Amino acid sequence: MKTRTIGSLSVSEIGLGCMNMSMGYGKADDEESKRLLNEALDVGYTFLDTAQVYGSGHNETLIGEALESRRSEYVLATKCGLSRDGINGDPAGIVESCENSLKRLRTDVIDLYYLHRVDPNIPIEESTEALSKLVKDGKVREIGLSEVCCENLRRANEVHPIAALQSEYSLWSRTPERGILEACDELGVIMVPFSPLGRAFLTGKAADVTQLVEGDLRTTIARPRFEPDAYAENKKLLVPFAEIAEQNNCSMAQLALAWLLHRKNDVPIPGTKHIEFMKENAGAASVSLSQHTVDALNELINESTVVGNRYTDDRMQDADAERD
Repeated sequence: MKTRTIGSLSVSEIGLGCMNMSMGYGKADDEESKRLLNEALDVGYTFLDTAQVYGSGHNETLIGEALESRRSEYVLATKCGLSRDGINGDPAGIVESCENSLKRLRTDVIDLYYLHRVDPNIPIEESTEALSKLVKDGKVREIGLSEVCCENLRRANEVHPIAALQSEYSLWSRTPERGILEACDELGVIMVPFSPLGRAFLTGKAADVTQLVEGDLRTTIARPRFEPDAYAENKKLLVPFAEIAEQNNCSMAQLALAWLLHRKNDVPIPGTKHIEFMKENAGAASVSLSQHTVDALNELINESTVVGNRYTDDRMQDADAERD
């Protein structure tokens, strides 16, 4: 794969989201996941994304065990500030989380360390200062934020340069287009879209909530678009979407990722626990879309044509990114 730059870091233009190997979309097999992680490096992924909250440390431990001997081959991103106990942006908590992540990941430095969510009870400047100190101490190379609004991005960037901003962004989740993409471009911050495949909807392989396993995120916080009636309407969009994919000689998943790559600065991180899907996603790097195709996709799938919010009502109200 070609590379893109996040701060001082050179990464594959498509990264690997690792959450699915520990939580969110049904049970995964650790040995299969370890094979996937190693094969991902062989295929050309050099950017891996995890977090302390993924399986309550399980995901970081998995990566540490699977790739300790190959640490020099990839850029490692993880996150702090969110756990099963809730959001915690307290500086002392950030430092403690970093130490724990370093141990689980079996490394002496984290390449990109995100604040996973903004703590409404802690000024963003205080949380960012703690991250900045970790850089000065040599435990972190670059810092990032996740799911923040423009105001908090700017305030944090005044304390320490923010290298990356992670947010849900795909054809059917356009929140960053309300201002944060423009702010990122202005400040030199790279957008790292998570759930770039619309929680598998854009692959054509998803289902409504009645067919998903208990605990799947699409049955909990991301439920609205997967309710039977909403999903039935949304699924109609996949017919012309599949036709556009066929016209471009790619899969639907590759088309969705190529749409993001067309922006040139974004580094999407599709997640999977399946080796075949990981390889399929990597193939998106070879798909080049015309502006005509990009325009057609923008008209076909957007927040005006999709039924349902990306999150449940209570989660939407708590999302800092939705303030823009």
